[in-house]
Amino acid sequence: MTQTVKKGSASLGDLPVWNLDDLYKGTNDPKLTADLDAAAKIARDLNARYAGKLNGLDGEGLATVLEAYEGLSEMLGRISSYGFLYYCTDMQESARATFNQTIQERVSDISTDLLFVTLEINKIEEASLQKILTACRLARFKPWIRDTRAFQPYQLSDEVEKLLHERNVVGTAAWSRLFDETLAGLRCTIGGKSLTTSEVLNLLSNKDRTVRREAGTALSGVLNDNIRLFALVFNTLIKEKEIDDRWRGYKLPISSRNVSNQVEDEVVDALTSAVRAAYPNLSHRYYALKARWLGLDKLEYYDRSAPLPDDDDRVIPWPEAIETVLTSYAAFSPELAKIGKRFFDENWIHAPIGPGKASGAFAHGTVPSAHPYLLVNYQGKTRDVMTLAHELGHGVHNVLSGPNGPLMMSTPLTLAETASVFGEQLTFRSLLNAETDKKRRRVMIAGKVEDMINTVVRQVAFCDFERRMHDERRKGELSPEAIGEIWFSIQRESLGPAIHFNDDYRPYWAYISHFIHSPFYVYAYAFGDCLVNALYAVYQDAARGFQEKYLTMLRAGSTLRHKELLAPFGLDASDPKFWSKGLGVISGLIDELETEL
Repeated sequence: MTQTVKKGSASLGDLPVWNLDDLYKGTNDPKLTADLDAAAKIARDLNARYAGKLNGLDGEGLATVLEAYEGLSEMLGRISSYGFLYYCTDMQESARATFNQTIQERVSDISTDLLFVTLEINKIEEASLQKILTACRLARFKPWIRDTRAFQPYQLSDEVEKLLHERNVVGTAAWSRLFDETLAGLRCTIGGKSLTTSEVLNLLSNKDRTVRREAGTALSGVLNDNIRLFALVFNTLIKEKEIDDRWRGYKLPISSRNVSNQVEDEVVDALTSAVRAAYPNLSHRYYALKARWLGLDKLEYYDRSAPLPDDDDRVIPWPEAIETVLTSYAAFSPELAKIGKRFFDENWIHAPIGPGKASGAFAHGTVPSAHPYLLVNYQGKTRDVMTLAHELGHGVHNVLSGPNGPLMMSTPLTLAETASVFGEQLTFRSLLNAETDKKRRRVMIAGKVEDMINTVVRQVAFCDFERRMHDERRKGELSPEAIGEIWFSIQRESLGPAIHFNDDYRPYWAYISHFIHSPFYVYAYAFGDCLVNALYAVYQDAARGFQEKYLTMLRAGSTLRHKELLAPFGLDASDPKFWSKGLGVISGLIDELETEL
């Protein structure tokens, strides 16, 4: 199914609306009900037969349990994915919201019977575990067991773990739903039209400064109208995390994220410290250049994403976006392009904007027996093409890692942004190499620099904002004004003196969904960008064999750690020079822009 969407006088073409029939053929599909009932019975039977007994099983016996657990993960993942994807294209429709909530609660109830698996694996003595891991069928699960046992020091009693699990649907998940539905329902009136937040954010890159100012002011106003609610959600979730972390014994608010990312606190600190030290040479320098290009003493906050004077700011039709991305992928690897083409041919993408639709973009991996889905809000800008290249990278990555099974297909966040950012890099380099006009090349390089600053500088600044928020929240609840002041100070530090921030910018923290859904996720973007810059440098110098090494890395899923995956390329993220190399690529592009000024 597709629908034609027009933007101004230029048609975007036929924008795809995804087909969820590969999961279930509707909310009343008998198979959905049957799968829920079957999963509940299998989970109850597995619990009744094995709960309290994993410590005494041999290798074959534990393999039998994990194979059943894996099968249930597949079933439950398919069910919950359908509920979520059905919901996120119109979060304002009460029937969809109710359906998704019911599905997630049912899945949570069923998975309660499966908690004993991970809890009891972490209770097996290391020596005993090493003996039974030699069993042939169990050996396949070694990486998953390794990653599960990483949480062993932070595991609580079985009763408390069960309580925390069951509470989630009325705790974190409920607050997240409130945030999502509130954000999806916001409307700004500009030029007599009622616009969603995605449409307003798009106007911040409009060529007309008056339009940008009106969009910035309108978004500020609607965020301020709801700022007490957003502050309550943020405060509550931070406090809930602080309680959980304290009970579990995590050293820092960021530590639980680092454990799940399979990366040491020190490595993340090295990344964020390197980026902060580079602020003057990156964002501060670039935005000063941009102010001069635009003929301004300083940029206002709503000028940050303004197009350059030589930018034609044309609307890029959807078919052209597809051709651009797939051609770029194919020049690197025909296999990547072949996989990517399926997303377009088989309607695995939801592209048009719409009321109630989730803002931004994401890739949802679902389960190996199905396929990933991509959500974008395509409006025909060059950034939208790069977003498409980014999310397609995630999607292709999920397809390649799928054969590892539902327990090991997902990649830790330290590498989760690799394929996506690499896909952006391929698309950018392909377009740049084909461009001969000097002014157009400058516009393209500047656009790439801005994307990199958004990916590296802004995301590390977001991480610092979260650190400050989590630290300050321990002293008591933070008012909207206090949150806005922390946001202001971090933004000024990171983006530099060439940008003027007035009070309108104070509530802009409130639409960043990562703060709500995935605390401290954001540094993964900076990790991924620096990693890809280093990877791309290896690719440019490699005589042969890079593509196959790269595909092997993507196929690995979570079976290998980042050190093992990067070793074939001669890269080591624990080496401080690694980050300098990645940041040097951004600095080099700014150098090139300065010479052309």
